[in-house]
Amino acid sequence: MTKLLCVYCSSSDRLDPKFKAMAATLGHGLVARGWGLVYGGGKTGLMGAIARAVKERGGRVIGVIPEFMKVRELAFDEADELVTVVTMRERKLLMEVRADAFVALPGGWGTLEEMLEILTLRQLDVVKKPCVFLNQDGFYDPLLQLFDTMLREKFFKPSNMQLFRVATTVPEVFEQIDAMVDVKAESKWFETR
Repeated sequence: MTKLLCVYCSSSDRLDPKFKAMAATLGHGLVARGWGLVYGGGKTGLMGAIARAVKERGGRVIGVIPEFMKVRELAFDEADELVTVVTMRERKLLMEVRADAFVALPGGWGTLEEMLEILTLRQLDVVKKPCVFLNQDGFYDPLLQLFDTMLREKFFKPSNMQLFRVATTVPEVFEQIDAMVDVKAESKWFETR
């Protein structure tokens, strides 16, 4: 059975072409390594770029899209499997369950919210799958600085910084996924009374 990489990314159609190029490179790279794609089911922005790239190389695409987006004709109808759900929460759960690993490409609030939910579940030891930020051109640097601040101020433990990896290239994404196989979460709480 093909492993599935869940990719969180932007659906914006106003992006610098360099972001679509990286999405396409990731799509080609995951097919070359025998992975399939599970993602938000869209045809615009980075979502469309990665889905088309996976299909170009003969890879498997599983899209999960809410009905309200599908009726706006935003769905990637060429997906091998296009699952229609009612809510965003259902969408995230299906993607989480089906994925073997998670990657966040540059994106907006939705991308950030999806990846941070997975990291929260990693911290609570509910999800045990690798998580990687593809930090193209330093896009995620401010977020990583915020994580450092959270750590310094003891909002989480140092071990939380091991629950994700950062990559700057597609080959590095897969190296980091492989490096995370045995990473375990430490109890979130310093003390309970």
